[in-house]
Amino acid sequence: MTNTAYVTHPDYLLHTLEGHPEHAGRLEAVWQLYESSGMIERLMSIDPVPATPEQLALVHESRYVDFVKQSAEQGGGMLDPDTYLLPVSYDVACLAAGGLITAVDAVLASKADNGLALVRPPGHHAIATRAMGFCVFNNVAVAARHAQRSNPAIEKVMIVDYDVHHGNGTQDAFYDDPSVLYVSTHQYPHYPGTGSMKEIGEGEGKGATINMPLRAGVGSDGFRLLYEKVLWPAARRFQPDLILISAGFDAHWSDPLAMLQLDLRGYADLARDLIRMADELCKGRIIFVMEGGYDLEVLSHGLLNVAYALQGMDELSDPVGDLDMPQQGTGELVEQLVKLHNLSE
Repeated sequence: MTNTAYVTHPDYLLHTLEGHPEHAGRLEAVWQLYESSGMIERLMSIDPVPATPEQLALVHESRYVDFVKQSAEQGGGMLDPDTYLLPVSYDVACLAAGGLITAVDAVLASKADNGLALVRPPGHHAIATRAMGFCVFNNVAVAARHAQRSNPAIEKVMIVDYDVHHGNGTQDAFYDDPSVLYVSTHQYPHYPGTGSMKEIGEGEGKGATINMPLRAGVGSDGFRLLYEKVLWPAARRFQPDLILISAGFDAHWSDPLAMLQLDLRGYADLARDLIRMADELCKGRIIFVMEGGYDLEVLSHGLLNVAYALQGMDELSDPVGDLDMPQQGTGELVEQLVKLHNLSE
């Protein structure tokens, strides 16, 4: 049986605001399904260790980290129009970033074959100097940089982000860095307004950012084509030592915040494709981290399917089915991306 490091913690529920889309119930729904399905017994549970200020400073400016800590100590408030901070939120956000670091460390030390970090608040919108879009610290960016700095075997990291919103914070962290390949599928134009196809990195990092901006209604077939024709060739050329996945489930057709019309079977196919990629390219070293997803049924079953995939199981959990509507397709976008990034075979 595959040994999957599973990192989560009850304290992740403490950061919550009634009526806000990013609330504790998101994670509780996933836990409940993991428990009722028996998945929890299959996973190797590991307690997270909070990220230190020094680890956060690998991505965030120290003055921003200090600002969040002081703001929490003073009672919290709104860090931006979408992102709340409670008195406990600094500690919880450190535990979220540390949770992914803990999963990465377990995989890199060969204590686990792969990993899954169910943490919150999410992270991929947070930039070096401020919070954005429900995100306080950039969990995946901090973990990527930690992996590179702490383990000599990890020189190149690939981050794949399939949240429906562009991970502007993750992109910013590595925009001029050729050692991190950031690949994002996202609805465009949509919040936060970044992620055009022409954003490909700069300086030495030019070409190490691949944005796949999608129109509403793409559906699962469009994602499969993008992975086959763009992501696979890019990953094989890059040859990562570690793959991190920003796993958001808000591209599903029933999610209230977007309209890409992916279904749970499509999501499961993406997870299995990414795991095959890790098996081929980096000795199976892949860790998924929870990002967005605001339909609780979809989020919980989507993350159950990720666990199935990490465990090498063929099961699919899909209580909501697909949406019988025409899909927009991504053929034209694929052609443009293949040309732009010189990915033709």
